[in-house]
Amino acid sequence: MSKTLTFRKMNTEDIDQVLNVEKQSFTLPWSREAFFNELNHNQYAVYMVIEDEGNIAGYCGAWIVIDESHITNIAILPEYRGQKLGEALLRKMIEISISMGVVRMTLEVRVSNAVAISLYEKLGFQKGGIRKNYYTDNQEDAYVMWVNFS
Repeated sequence: MSKTLTFRKMNTEDIDQVLNVEKQSFTLPWSREAFFNELNHNQYAVYMVIEDEGNIAGYCGAWIVIDESHITNIAILPEYRGQKLGEALLRKMIEISISMGVVRMTLEVRVSNAVAISLYEKLGFQKGGIRKNYYTDNQEDAYVMWVNFS
């Protein structure tokens, strides 16, 4: 990893690298079409990448509607994990969301994903409920987590 990491808005040229991150991170990865539609047809979507010398190390997406932001996905390549890049990326998305007038943020996370839950709690998120059988690959439940900024 280089000493210079760059945050920037995701664009359609990033989709191939983002798909690589997605496939290495999730059992139910999003498709190329899903990312293309998010970037080109969803007026509420905001997607960021974190780059290491031109290589995408991770990404984060959110839907920002009026004063709420919902994290759609966040992922870091395995070789970059454990270096607080996920935290940096989520903090950047929080900063962007607040600058757009957001007062609360929500997300879902697998109940078994202790590392992610710990990160979210560190950033002030609280468990607000459970979505039963949320993940279709194994019917795992998801915690709904939220944080208020005001």
